[in-house]
Amino acid sequence: MEEINELHGQEQTKTSDEAIMDIGNYPVMQAALDVLTILGKRNKVVLKSRGNSIPNAVAVANIITEKMLKGNSQIQKINLDTVDAAGIGSMTSTIEIILTKN
Repeated sequence: MEEINELHGQEQTKTSDEAIMDIGNYPVMQAALDVLTILGKRNKVVLKSRGNSIPNAVAVANIITEKMLKGNSQIQKINLDTVDAAGIGSMTSTIEIILTKN
């Protein structure tokens, strides 16, 4: 079963044990607090980002694992990819960072 919620302008998709969160150009600390809230309920969060918002996703992952949940969370995996940008005709980088709670 899959639910889609709107959380501070970021799309969040929840499955049984994990949540997927698209990180855009939103305030980094607000996104980190949203991820912290999700990790209170779930064991895994997948941060997805593309293009110019990739540094925001990396910053959120670092804030969670190094500051907020230091020793209680970890980056399980990082996936990098390049896809065709919709209608632009150029390539766009994407990142997927999987955070888990210990």
